[in-house]
Amino acid sequence: MRSDDTRALLQTAVPTAAAGAIAAGVSAAVAGGKGAVGAVVATLVVILFMGIGFVVLQRTAKSLPHLFQAMGLMLYSAQILLLFVFVAAFKNTTLFNPKAFAITLVVTTLVWIGAQTRAHMKAKILYVEPDSAKGEKPENTGPKS
Repeated sequence: MRSDDTRALLQTAVPTAAAGAIAAGVSAAVAGGKGAVGAVVATLVVILFMGIGFVVLQRTAKSLPHLFQAMGLMLYSAQILLLFVFVAAFKNTTLFNPKAFAITLVVTTLVWIGAQTRAHMKAKILYVEPDSAKGEKPENTGPKS
């Protein structure tokens, strides 16, 4: 993984983990220990799903750039669908508080998307790859004065 991809991943995962820690504290205060466990599990699920999706999307962009946009839309749709499946699967669990789990899942997903958007907006991404092998300056083909 390139260094700018790693930087973007860290710029999205760290705020998500921080939001998850805040959610765990709030859930512990409101719903007790089971609420905190639900918030931690939700945070880990979001970071895992979204992180894997980020890596897959970066590899797709590198190897199949013409499929990047379609792959991104399909990937985000699949991630949201899987998160809904997780909420439905753990709706009646006794391992943790399902409301804290669901709310934290939504909040950390929104934080991930916001942080990823911010990281992308702040990144200085070249849209033209410079040809470093030649090292020559292009000729001026404009009109001569």
